[in-house]
Amino acid sequence: MSAPMKNLTKSLLPLLALPLLAASLLPCHAGPGPAAHPARSLPAAPTPVDHGTYERLLKKHVNEKGLVSYVGFKADEKEFNQYLASLSKNPPAAGWSKPEQMAYWINAYNAYTLRLILDHYPLQSIKDIGSKIQIPFVTTPWAAKFFSIGGQKMSLDHIEHNILRKQFDDPRIHFALVCASISCPRLRPEAYTAARLNQQLDDQGRDFLNNKAKNQVGKTQAQLSKYFDWYKSDWEKNGQSVAKWVNRYSATKMNDNAQVSYLDYNWNLNKQ
Repeated sequence: MSAPMKNLTKSLLPLLALPLLAASLLPCHAGPGPAAHPARSLPAAPTPVDHGTYERLLKKHVNEKGLVSYVGFKADEKEFNQYLASLSKNPPAAGWSKPEQMAYWINAYNAYTLRLILDHYPLQSIKDIGSKIQIPFVTTPWAAKFFSIGGQKMSLDHIEHNILRKQFDDPRIHFALVCASISCPRLRPEAYTAARLNQQLDDQGRDFLNNKAKNQVGKTQAQLSKYFDWYKSDWEKNGQSVAKWVNRYSATKMNDNAQVSYLDYNWNLNKQ
Protein backbone atom coordinates (compact mmCIF):
# COMPACT_ATOMS: atom_id res chain seq x y z
CA MET A 1 0.00 0.00 0.00
CA SER A 2 1.32 3.48 -0.87
CA ALA A 3 2.17 6.00 1.85
CA PRO A 4 -0.74 8.33 0.92
CA MET A 5 -3.25 5.43 1.13
CA LYS A 6 -1.88 4.36 4.51
CA ASN A 7 -2.22 7.88 5.84
CA LEU A 8 -5.87 8.11 4.48
CA THR A 9 -6.84 4.84 6.14
CA LYS A 10 -5.43 5.95 9.50
CA SER A 11 -7.38 9.20 9.32
CA LEU A 12 -10.70 7.41 8.58
CA LEU A 13 -10.49 4.79 11.32
CA PRO A 14 -11.66 7.08 14.16
CA LEU A 15 -14.62 8.22 12.08
CA LEU A 16 -15.65 4.64 11.25
CA ALA A 17 -15.51 3.68 14.90
CA LEU A 18 -17.93 6.41 16.05
CA PRO A 19 -21.20 4.62 14.98
CA LEU A 20 -20.07 1.39 16.62
CA LEU A 21 -19.24 3.22 19.85
CA ALA A 22 -22.62 4.97 19.82
CA ALA A 23 -24.44 1.68 19.22
CA SER A 24 -22.65 0.06 22.13
CA LEU A 25 -24.00 2.76 24.46
CA LEU A 26 -27.68 2.12 23.54
CA PRO A 27 -29.82 -0.26 25.69
CA CYS A 28 -30.40 -3.62 24.00
CA HIS A 29 -34.21 -3.08 23.67
CA ALA A 30 -33.95 0.40 22.19
CA GLY A 31 -35.73 0.95 18.92
CA PRO A 32 -38.21 3.19 17.14
CA GLY A 33 -41.78 3.79 18.31
CA PRO A 34 -43.29 3.26 21.79
CA ALA A 35 -40.17 1.62 23.25
CA ALA A 36 -38.45 4.97 23.11
CA HIS A 37 -41.14 6.61 25.29
CA PRO A 38 -41.42 6.38 29.10
CA ALA A 39 -43.19 3.24 30.43
CA ARG A 40 -46.97 3.55 30.74
CA SER A 41 -49.04 1.84 33.44
CA LEU A 42 -51.32 -1.03 32.41
CA PRO A 43 -55.08 -0.45 32.61
CA ALA A 44 -56.68 -1.49 35.89
CA ALA A 45 -58.35 -4.89 36.06
CA PRO A 46 -62.09 -4.78 35.24
CA THR A 47 -64.33 -4.44 38.27
CA PRO A 48 -66.50 -7.41 39.26
CA VAL A 49 -69.91 -7.75 37.62
CA ASP A 50 -72.86 -6.19 39.42
CA HIS A 51 -75.31 -9.02 40.19
CA GLY A 52 -78.05 -6.63 41.37
CA THR A 53 -80.35 -7.18 38.38
CA TYR A 54 -80.09 -10.95 38.79
CA GLU A 55 -80.84 -10.67 42.51
CA ARG A 56 -83.97 -8.62 41.86
CA LEU A 57 -85.25 -11.25 39.44
CA LEU A 58 -84.47 -14.08 41.86
CA LYS A 59 -86.31 -12.35 44.71
CA LYS A 60 -89.26 -11.79 42.39
CA HIS A 61 -89.49 -15.25 40.80
CA VAL A 62 -87.97 -17.76 43.29
CA ASN A 63 -89.70 -18.70 46.53
CA GLU A 64 -88.12 -19.69 49.85
CA LYS A 65 -88.21 -23.36 48.86
CA GLY A 66 -86.10 -22.59 45.82
CA LEU A 67 -88.92 -23.24 43.34
CA VAL A 68 -88.91 -21.08 40.23
CA SER A 69 -91.64 -19.22 38.38
CA TYR A 70 -90.36 -19.79 34.86
CA VAL A 71 -93.42 -17.96 33.54
CA GLY A 72 -92.33 -14.95 35.60
CA PHE A 73 -88.79 -15.13 34.24
CA LYS A 74 -90.26 -15.29 30.74
CA ALA A 75 -92.13 -12.06 31.41
CA ASP A 76 -88.89 -10.37 32.52
CA GLU A 77 -86.79 -11.99 29.79
CA LYS A 78 -85.40 -8.71 28.42
CA GLU A 79 -83.97 -7.69 31.79
CA PHE A 80 -82.65 -11.21 32.40
CA ASN A 81 -80.90 -11.25 29.02
CA GLN A 82 -79.23 -7.93 29.84
CA TYR A 83 -77.73 -9.51 32.95
CA LEU A 84 -76.53 -12.51 30.93
CA ALA A 85 -74.95 -10.13 28.44
CA SER A 86 -73.03 -8.46 31.26
CA LEU A 87 -71.73 -11.87 32.35
CA SER A 88 -70.75 -12.72 28.80
CA LYS A 89 -68.79 -9.51 28.28
CA ASN A 90 -67.07 -9.38 31.67
CA PRO A 91 -65.33 -12.65 32.60
CA PRO A 92 -63.32 -12.65 35.84
CA ALA A 93 -59.95 -10.90 35.66
CA ALA A 94 -56.78 -11.92 37.46
CA GLY A 95 -57.21 -8.98 39.81
CA TRP A 96 -60.50 -10.27 41.19
CA SER A 97 -60.42 -11.95 44.59
CA LYS A 98 -61.17 -15.66 44.91
CA PRO A 99 -64.64 -14.99 46.43
CA GLU A 100 -65.44 -12.56 43.60
CA GLN A 101 -64.50 -15.14 41.00
CA MET A 102 -66.39 -17.97 42.71
CA ALA A 103 -69.52 -15.86 43.13
CA TYR A 104 -69.35 -14.92 39.44
CA TRP A 105 -69.07 -18.54 38.23
CA ILE A 106 -71.77 -19.88 40.58
CA ASN A 107 -74.17 -17.14 39.48
CA ALA A 108 -73.24 -17.77 35.85
CA TYR A 109 -73.93 -21.52 36.15
CA ASN A 110 -77.31 -21.01 37.79
CA ALA A 111 -78.35 -18.13 35.51
CA TYR A 112 -77.45 -19.97 32.31
CA THR A 113 -79.29 -23.04 33.61
CA LEU A 114 -82.37 -20.84 33.92
CA ARG A 115 -81.72 -19.57 30.38
CA LEU A 116 -81.51 -23.16 29.11
CA ILE A 117 -84.86 -24.03 30.67
CA LEU A 118 -86.48 -20.88 29.31
CA ASP A 119 -85.21 -21.74 25.82
CA HIS A 120 -87.15 -25.02 25.95
CA TYR A 121 -90.04 -24.16 28.27
CA PRO A 122 -92.52 -25.71 28.93
CA LEU A 123 -90.96 -29.06 29.83
CA GLN A 124 -91.08 -31.57 32.67
CA SER A 125 -87.36 -32.08 33.22
CA ILE A 126 -84.03 -30.66 32.14
CA LYS A 127 -83.23 -34.15 30.89
CA ASP A 128 -85.94 -33.74 28.24
CA ILE A 129 -83.62 -31.33 26.43
CA GLY A 130 -81.51 -32.76 23.64
CA SER A 131 -80.92 -36.35 22.65
CA LYS A 132 -82.97 -39.08 24.32
CA ILE A 133 -79.80 -41.17 24.37
CA GLN A 134 -77.46 -39.07 26.47
CA ILE A 135 -73.74 -39.71 26.67
CA PRO A 136 -72.13 -37.98 29.68
CA PHE A 137 -70.07 -34.88 28.74
CA VAL A 138 -71.08 -35.32 25.07
CA THR A 139 -74.82 -35.07 24.40
CA THR A 140 -76.34 -34.02 27.73
CA PRO A 141 -77.87 -30.56 28.26
CA TRP A 142 -74.90 -29.73 30.49
CA ALA A 143 -72.45 -30.42 27.65
CA ALA A 144 -74.17 -28.09 25.15
CA LYS A 145 -72.13 -24.98 24.33
CA PHE A 146 -75.07 -22.61 24.13
CA PHE A 147 -73.52 -19.43 25.56
CA SER A 148 -70.27 -17.44 25.43
CA ILE A 149 -68.18 -15.83 28.14
CA GLY A 150 -65.32 -13.59 27.15
CA GLY A 151 -65.71 -14.68 23.53
CA GLN A 152 -65.36 -18.37 24.39
CA LYS A 153 -68.18 -20.79 23.65
CA MET A 154 -68.98 -22.54 26.88
CA SER A 155 -71.13 -25.21 28.54
CA LEU A 156 -72.46 -25.71 32.05
CA ASP A 157 -70.14 -28.72 32.37
CA HIS A 158 -67.17 -26.48 31.62
CA ILE A 159 -68.08 -24.07 34.42
CA GLU A 160 -68.64 -26.85 36.94
CA HIS A 161 -65.82 -29.28 36.17
CA ASN A 162 -63.10 -27.21 34.46
CA ILE A 163 -63.45 -24.02 36.47
CA LEU A 164 -65.19 -24.36 39.83
CA ARG A 165 -64.14 -27.89 40.77
CA LYS A 166 -60.68 -27.68 39.25
CA GLN A 167 -59.59 -24.18 40.17
CA PHE A 168 -61.22 -23.50 43.54
CA ASP A 169 -61.22 -26.87 45.33
CA ASP A 170 -64.24 -26.14 47.54
CA PRO A 171 -66.81 -29.00 47.64
CA ARG A 172 -69.44 -26.59 48.95
CA ILE A 173 -70.05 -25.52 45.36
CA HIS A 174 -72.19 -28.66 45.11
CA PHE A 175 -74.59 -27.06 47.59
CA ALA A 176 -74.85 -23.99 45.36
CA LEU A 177 -75.04 -25.20 41.74
CA VAL A 178 -78.66 -25.85 40.78
CA CYS A 179 -79.55 -28.15 37.88
CA ALA A 180 -83.21 -27.06 37.73
CA SER A 181 -84.40 -30.28 39.40
CA ILE A 182 -86.30 -31.12 42.58
CA SER A 183 -83.44 -33.10 44.11
CA CYS A 184 -80.92 -30.29 43.52
CA PRO A 185 -80.06 -27.90 46.31
CA ARG A 186 -82.51 -25.02 46.41
CA LEU A 187 -81.98 -21.99 44.22
CA ARG A 188 -81.47 -19.10 46.62
CA PRO A 189 -83.77 -16.10 46.10
CA GLU A 190 -80.65 -13.95 46.00
CA ALA A 191 -77.38 -13.75 44.07
CA TYR A 192 -74.09 -15.00 45.46
CA THR A 193 -71.73 -12.17 46.41
CA ALA A 194 -68.08 -12.08 47.42
CA ALA A 195 -68.86 -10.41 50.74
CA ARG A 196 -71.31 -13.11 51.82
CA LEU A 197 -70.07 -16.12 49.88
CA ASN A 198 -68.75 -18.15 52.80
CA GLN A 199 -71.92 -17.57 54.80
CA GLN A 200 -74.13 -18.38 51.81
CA LEU A 201 -72.32 -21.66 51.05
CA ASP A 202 -72.55 -22.78 54.68
CA ASP A 203 -76.25 -21.86 54.75
CA GLN A 204 -76.78 -23.91 51.59
CA GLY A 205 -75.07 -26.87 53.27
CA ARG A 206 -77.34 -26.66 56.32
CA ASP A 207 -80.44 -26.31 54.18
CA PHE A 208 -79.49 -29.24 51.95
CA LEU A 209 -78.43 -31.67 54.70
CA ASN A 210 -81.46 -31.00 56.88
CA ASN A 211 -84.03 -31.33 54.09
CA LYS A 212 -85.55 -34.81 54.60
CA ALA A 213 -86.53 -35.02 50.93
CA LYS A 214 -82.86 -34.77 49.96
CA ASN A 215 -80.95 -36.32 52.87
CA GLN A 216 -82.06 -38.53 55.74
CA VAL A 217 -79.27 -38.66 58.29
CA GLY A 218 -79.25 -41.09 61.21
CA LYS A 219 -76.58 -42.09 63.67
CA THR A 220 -76.05 -45.60 62.31
CA GLN A 221 -77.77 -45.29 58.93
CA ALA A 222 -77.97 -42.50 56.40
CA GLN A 223 -79.77 -42.14 53.09
CA LEU A 224 -77.90 -39.38 51.34
CA SER A 225 -78.22 -37.42 48.14
CA LYS A 226 -76.55 -38.87 45.06
CA TYR A 227 -74.27 -35.83 45.24
CA PHE A 228 -72.26 -37.60 47.93
CA ASP A 229 -71.79 -40.57 45.62
CA TRP A 230 -71.25 -38.73 42.32
CA TYR A 231 -68.67 -36.37 43.80
CA LYS A 232 -67.18 -38.63 46.44
CA SER A 233 -63.62 -37.75 45.42
CA ASP A 234 -64.36 -34.07 46.19
CA TRP A 235 -65.73 -34.80 49.66
CA GLU A 236 -62.72 -36.96 50.52
CA LYS A 237 -60.04 -34.41 49.61
CA ASN A 238 -57.73 -32.84 52.17
CA GLY A 239 -58.30 -35.50 54.84
CA GLN A 240 -62.08 -35.05 54.81
CA SER A 241 -64.83 -37.65 54.30
CA VAL A 242 -68.50 -37.80 53.41
CA ALA A 243 -69.35 -38.30 57.10
CA LYS A 244 -67.32 -35.25 58.15
CA TRP A 245 -69.01 -33.03 55.59
CA VAL A 246 -72.46 -34.35 56.50
CA ASN A 247 -71.83 -33.81 60.22
CA ARG A 248 -70.60 -30.29 59.57
CA TYR A 249 -74.12 -29.26 58.55
CA SER A 250 -76.60 -31.93 59.65
CA ALA A 251 -78.46 -31.46 62.94
CA THR A 252 -78.29 -35.26 63.35
CA LYS A 253 -74.75 -36.61 63.36
CA MET A 254 -73.82 -39.88 61.67
CA ASN A 255 -71.12 -42.29 62.83
CA ASP A 256 -68.03 -42.65 60.66
CA ASN A 257 -69.00 -46.28 60.06
CA ALA A 258 -72.71 -45.60 59.49
CA GLN A 259 -74.36 -47.62 56.75
CA VAL A 260 -74.85 -45.28 53.78
CA SER A 261 -77.23 -45.63 50.86
CA TYR A 262 -78.32 -43.06 48.30
CA LEU A 263 -81.76 -41.68 47.53
CA ASP A 264 -83.24 -41.82 44.05
CA TYR A 265 -82.72 -38.54 42.24
CA ASN A 266 -85.84 -36.59 41.30
CA TRP A 267 -85.17 -34.90 37.95
CA ASN A 268 -88.58 -33.20 37.76
CA LEU A 269 -88.37 -29.48 37.08
CA ASN A 270 -88.03 -27.21 40.12
CA LYS A 271 -91.01 -25.09 39.10
CA GLN A 272 -93.65 -23.39 41.21
